[in-house]
Amino acid sequence: MTMSLKKAMIFAAGRGERMRPLTDTCPKPLLEVGGKPLIVWQIERLAQAGFQTIVINHAWLGEQIEAVLGDGSRWGVQLRYSAEHEALETAGGIAQALPLLEDDGASEVFVAIAGDVYADFDYATLNAHAGTLKSLPEPGMHLVMVPNPVFHPHGDFGLIEGVLSLDAQPRLTFGSIGLYDTRMFRDLPRGTRRPLTPYYRATIASGLASGELYEGLWENVGTPAQLQDLDQRVSAR
Repeated sequence: MTMSLKKAMIFAAGRGERMRPLTDTCPKPLLEVGGKPLIVWQIERLAQAGFQTIVINHAWLGEQIEAVLGDGSRWGVQLRYSAEHEALETAGGIAQALPLLEDDGASEVFVAIAGDVYADFDYATLNAHAGTLKSLPEPGMHLVMVPNPVFHPHGDFGLIEGVLSLDAQPRLTFGSIGLYDTRMFRDLPRGTRRPLTPYYRATIASGLASGELYEGLWENVGTPAQLQDLDQRVSAR
Protein backbone atom coordinates (compact mmCIF):
# COMPACT_ATOMS: atom_id res chain seq x y z
CA MET A 1 0.00 0.00 0.00
CA THR A 2 1.67 3.18 -1.21
CA MET A 3 0.80 6.57 0.24
CA SER A 4 2.11 9.98 -0.72
CA LEU A 5 4.27 11.50 2.01
CA LYS A 6 3.72 15.23 2.62
CA LYS A 7 5.51 16.00 5.90
CA ALA A 8 9.20 16.04 6.75
CA MET A 9 11.36 17.23 9.62
CA ILE A 10 14.96 18.40 9.47
CA PHE A 11 16.97 18.30 12.71
CA ALA A 12 18.91 21.57 12.89
CA ALA A 13 19.25 22.26 16.62
CA GLY A 14 22.75 20.90 17.29
CA ARG A 15 25.74 23.01 18.23
CA GLY A 16 28.20 21.30 15.85
CA GLU A 17 31.09 21.21 18.32
CA ARG A 18 33.47 19.31 16.02
CA MET A 19 32.86 21.89 13.30
CA ARG A 20 34.12 24.79 15.38
CA PRO A 21 35.25 27.52 14.80
CA LEU A 22 32.98 27.57 11.70
CA THR A 23 29.87 26.96 13.82
CA ASP A 24 30.69 29.65 16.39
CA THR A 25 28.98 32.18 14.13
CA CYS A 26 27.01 30.02 11.67
CA PRO A 27 24.60 27.15 12.44
CA LYS A 28 25.94 23.90 11.00
CA PRO A 29 23.06 23.29 8.50
CA LEU A 30 23.82 26.67 6.87
CA LEU A 31 27.44 25.72 6.08
CA GLU A 32 27.80 25.53 2.32
CA VAL A 33 28.87 22.81 -0.09
CA GLY A 34 28.77 23.37 -3.84
CA GLY A 35 27.67 26.98 -3.29
CA LYS A 36 24.55 26.08 -1.28
CA PRO A 37 23.82 25.50 2.43
CA LEU A 38 23.59 21.81 3.39
CA ILE A 39 19.98 22.26 4.49
CA VAL A 40 18.97 23.88 1.17
CA TRP A 41 20.10 20.77 -0.73
CA GLN A 42 17.76 18.78 1.51
CA ILE A 43 14.82 21.19 1.11
CA GLU A 44 15.21 21.09 -2.67
CA ARG A 45 15.25 17.29 -2.76
CA LEU A 46 12.23 17.06 -0.45
CA ALA A 47 10.33 19.57 -2.61
CA GLN A 48 11.19 17.60 -5.77
CA ALA A 49 9.84 14.45 -4.08
CA GLY A 50 6.46 16.09 -3.45
CA PHE A 51 6.76 17.07 0.20
CA GLN A 52 4.65 20.09 1.11
CA THR A 53 5.45 20.84 4.77
CA ILE A 54 8.93 20.77 6.30
CA VAL A 55 9.40 21.33 10.03
CA ILE A 56 12.84 22.58 11.08
CA ASN A 57 13.82 22.55 14.75
CA HIS A 58 16.56 24.88 15.87
CA ALA A 59 18.33 26.08 19.01
CA TRP A 60 21.86 27.32 18.35
CA LEU A 61 21.73 30.51 16.19
CA GLY A 62 18.24 29.49 15.09
CA GLU A 63 17.22 33.00 14.09
CA GLN A 64 19.85 32.80 11.32
CA ILE A 65 18.17 29.66 9.95
CA GLU A 66 14.77 31.37 9.83
CA ALA A 67 16.25 34.53 8.28
CA VAL A 68 18.06 32.64 5.50
CA LEU A 69 15.31 30.14 4.63
CA GLY A 70 12.16 32.21 5.20
CA ASP A 71 8.75 30.63 4.70
CA GLY A 72 9.85 28.12 2.04
CA SER A 73 7.81 29.64 -0.78
CA ARG A 74 10.83 29.89 -3.09
CA TRP A 75 10.95 26.07 -3.09
CA GLY A 76 7.18 25.64 -3.23
CA VAL A 77 7.00 24.25 0.31
CA GLN A 78 5.81 25.52 3.67
CA LEU A 79 8.56 25.75 6.29
CA ARG A 80 7.47 25.53 9.92
CA TYR A 81 9.95 26.26 12.71
CA SER A 82 10.16 24.59 16.10
CA ALA A 83 12.33 26.77 18.32
CA GLU A 84 14.05 25.07 21.24
CA HIS A 85 15.58 27.09 24.07
CA GLU A 86 18.27 24.44 24.36
CA ALA A 87 18.60 21.45 22.06
CA LEU A 88 16.22 18.64 23.05
CA GLU A 89 17.99 15.95 20.96
CA THR A 90 16.16 14.02 18.26
CA ALA A 91 13.22 12.32 20.01
CA GLY A 92 12.73 15.36 22.24
CA GLY A 93 12.78 17.57 19.16
CA ILE A 94 10.06 15.48 17.48
CA ALA A 95 7.86 15.54 20.62
CA GLN A 96 8.24 19.31 20.83
CA ALA A 97 7.31 19.68 17.14
CA LEU A 98 4.28 17.32 17.15
CA PRO A 99 1.74 20.18 16.82
CA LEU A 100 3.59 21.26 13.64
CA LEU A 101 3.79 17.71 12.25
CA GLU A 102 0.20 16.72 13.01
CA ASP A 103 -2.67 18.76 11.60
CA ASP A 104 -5.82 18.62 13.75
CA GLY A 105 -4.16 16.01 15.95
CA ALA A 106 -4.25 13.32 13.26
CA SER A 107 -1.30 10.90 13.36
CA GLU A 108 1.23 11.34 10.60
CA VAL A 109 3.91 9.20 8.98
CA PHE A 110 6.79 11.57 8.24
CA VAL A 111 10.41 11.64 7.14
CA ALA A 112 13.07 13.01 9.49
CA ILE A 113 16.64 13.75 8.46
CA ALA A 114 19.70 15.27 10.10
CA GLY A 115 20.45 18.81 8.93
CA ASP A 116 24.17 18.08 8.55
CA VAL A 117 23.85 15.13 6.15
CA TYR A 118 24.36 15.41 2.40
CA ALA A 119 22.83 12.66 0.29
CA ASP A 120 21.69 12.20 -3.31
CA PHE A 121 18.82 10.15 -1.89
CA ASP A 122 15.43 10.22 -3.67
CA TYR A 123 12.92 10.80 -0.87
CA ALA A 124 10.01 9.86 -3.15
CA THR A 125 11.10 6.21 -2.87
CA LEU A 126 9.99 6.25 0.78
CA ASN A 127 6.33 6.48 -0.31
CA ALA A 128 6.44 2.71 -0.91
CA HIS A 129 7.04 2.12 2.83
CA ALA A 130 4.75 4.84 4.21
CA GLY A 131 1.48 2.98 3.63
CA THR A 132 2.79 -0.11 5.41
CA LEU A 133 3.79 1.97 8.44
CA LYS A 134 0.47 3.79 8.46
CA SER A 135 -1.44 0.50 8.59
CA LEU A 136 0.48 -0.99 11.53
CA PRO A 137 -1.51 -1.20 14.79
CA GLU A 138 1.64 -0.16 16.68
CA PRO A 139 3.94 2.65 15.47
CA GLY A 140 6.95 1.37 13.54
CA MET A 141 9.80 2.93 11.54
CA HIS A 142 11.79 2.54 8.34
CA LEU A 143 15.48 3.48 8.38
CA VAL A 144 17.81 4.19 5.47
CA MET A 145 21.14 2.46 6.08
CA VAL A 146 24.48 3.18 4.40
CA PRO A 147 27.81 1.32 4.12
CA ASN A 148 29.93 1.97 7.21
CA PRO A 149 31.97 5.17 6.85
CA VAL A 150 35.59 5.33 8.02
CA PHE A 151 34.62 7.12 11.25
CA HIS A 152 32.02 4.47 12.19
CA PRO A 153 33.51 1.13 11.09
CA HIS A 154 31.38 -1.18 13.25
CA GLY A 155 27.99 0.12 12.07
CA ASP A 156 24.71 0.25 13.98
CA PHE A 157 22.25 -2.48 12.97
CA GLY A 158 22.00 -5.55 10.78
CA LEU A 159 19.63 -5.74 7.81
CA ILE A 160 18.12 -9.04 6.65
CA GLU A 161 15.65 -9.04 3.74
CA GLY A 162 14.39 -5.56 4.55
CA VAL A 163 14.05 -6.06 8.32
CA LEU A 164 16.44 -4.42 10.80
CA SER A 165 18.15 -6.53 13.46
CA LEU A 166 20.05 -5.64 16.64
CA ASP A 167 22.51 -8.51 16.30
CA ALA A 168 22.63 -9.74 12.69
CA GLN A 169 25.92 -9.39 10.81
CA PRO A 170 27.22 -7.60 8.86
CA ARG A 171 26.21 -4.33 10.44
CA LEU A 172 25.41 -1.15 8.53
CA THR A 173 25.33 2.51 9.60
CA PHE A 174 22.09 4.42 10.04
CA GLY A 175 22.14 7.20 7.42
CA SER A 176 20.16 9.72 9.52
CA ILE A 177 17.20 9.41 7.12
CA GLY A 178 14.18 7.76 8.72
CA LEU A 179 10.45 7.28 8.34
CA TYR A 180 8.53 7.58 11.62
CA ASP A 181 4.99 7.60 13.00
CA THR A 182 4.01 10.53 15.25
CA ARG A 183 2.10 8.10 17.52
CA MET A 184 5.50 6.90 18.78
CA PHE A 185 6.25 10.25 20.45
CA ARG A 186 2.90 11.27 21.92
CA ASP A 187 3.75 10.00 25.42
CA LEU A 188 7.00 12.00 25.61
CA PRO A 189 6.32 15.30 27.43
CA ARG A 190 7.17 18.37 25.37
CA GLY A 191 10.40 19.98 26.49
CA THR A 192 12.04 16.65 27.45
CA ARG A 193 15.58 15.95 26.25
CA ARG A 194 15.60 12.50 24.67
CA PRO A 195 17.67 10.86 21.90
CA LEU A 196 16.12 8.54 19.32
CA THR A 197 18.50 5.63 20.00
CA PRO A 198 16.30 3.92 22.64
CA TYR A 199 13.35 4.16 20.21
CA TYR A 200 15.41 2.50 17.46
CA ARG A 201 16.45 -0.36 19.71
CA ALA A 202 12.97 -0.98 21.13
CA THR A 203 11.27 -0.84 17.72
CA ILE A 204 13.85 -3.12 16.10
CA ALA A 205 13.59 -5.56 19.03
CA SER A 206 9.82 -5.74 18.58
CA GLY A 207 10.15 -6.48 14.85
CA LEU A 208 8.52 -3.21 13.75
CA ALA A 209 11.52 -1.66 11.97
CA SER A 210 12.14 -2.12 8.27
CA GLY A 211 15.20 -0.83 6.46
CA GLU A 212 16.96 -0.43 3.15
CA LEU A 213 20.54 -0.02 1.97
CA TYR A 214 21.42 3.19 0.11
CA GLU A 215 24.80 3.15 -1.62
CA GLY A 216 24.79 6.53 -3.39
CA LEU A 217 26.65 9.67 -2.36
CA TRP A 218 26.15 10.18 1.38
CA GLU A 219 28.18 12.24 3.80
CA ASN A 220 27.66 12.97 7.48
CA VAL A 221 29.53 16.25 7.65
CA GLY A 222 31.22 16.32 11.04
CA THR A 223 34.49 18.25 10.69
CA PRO A 224 35.83 21.18 8.64
CA ALA A 225 38.01 18.71 6.70
CA GLN A 226 34.94 16.63 5.75
CA LEU A 227 33.10 19.80 4.75
CA GLN A 228 35.96 20.90 2.50
CA ASP A 229 36.24 17.47 0.90
CA LEU A 230 32.50 17.31 0.21
CA ASP A 231 32.50 20.85 -1.14
CA GLN A 232 35.18 19.91 -3.67
CA ARG A 233 33.32 16.75 -4.74
CA VAL A 234 29.94 18.48 -5.14
CA SER A 235 31.45 21.49 -6.91
CA ALA A 236 33.27 19.22 -9.35
CA ARG A 237 30.05 17.59 -10.57
